Amino acid sequence: MHDIEWTIADKAVPYEEAIRFMEQRVKDIREGNAKELIWLVEHPPLYTAGTSADSADLIMPDRFPVYSAGRGGQYTYHGPGQRVVYVMLDLKKRNADVRAFVQDMEDWIVDVLAQYQIKGEKRDGRVGVWVDRGFREDKIAAIGVRVRRWVSFHGISVNVDPDLTHYSGIVPCGISEHGVTSLVDLGIPVSMPEFDIELRNSFENIFLEAGAKGTIAP
Repeated sequence: MHDIEWTIADKAVPYEEAIRFMEQRVKDIREGNAKELIWLVEHPPLYTAGTSADSADLIMPDRFPVYSAGRGGQYTYHGPGQRVVYVMLDLKKRNADVRAFVQDMEDWIVDVLAQYQIKGEKRDGRVGVWVDRGFREDKIAAIGVRVRRWVSFHGISVNVDPDLTHYSGIVPCGISEHGVTSLVDLGIPVSMPEFDIELRNSFENIFLEAGAKGTIAP
């Protein structure tokens, strides 16, 4: 397996800039002019609408900017304290199966959370990763992907320590009967750099063959 580049944005990335970057990178990967990429970012507060979004789920349309994401899924929130993981991989080099790819991404986050003694769970019919808190189930990670000619983009958002009240402007992922949570909300204080290390380690556990390591860009 060829090298996979990892980059970490050093400041909040405007959403439109991220979309433009991914569009170009996917084209370059498809044409063999760039490496696959895992891009770790944070965004300013905003809402995004996936291809299945219901306008009734946008409760406060004027609270934050709203963007059409072009990925699967419904409304979600991005903002400071949330690790957004944009995954640009050539699926033809692996198992060209989008459903299996989404399941692998769920397994990736479940594995990361296990490093913090958090039991992340998957649910049939509900894409993402959930935490059973006894009195309710809360979502801790959302997944929304797009695939163009077998190259993936968009990806995962994991709540490390965002302002959870910002979710009140939408019905997250169209599911009103469940809540949202974060690592810090669950009593796990963790810095973003530490969390990024666990993301890298668990990615290699789930996606890469033994001995096949990506490269972290300077």
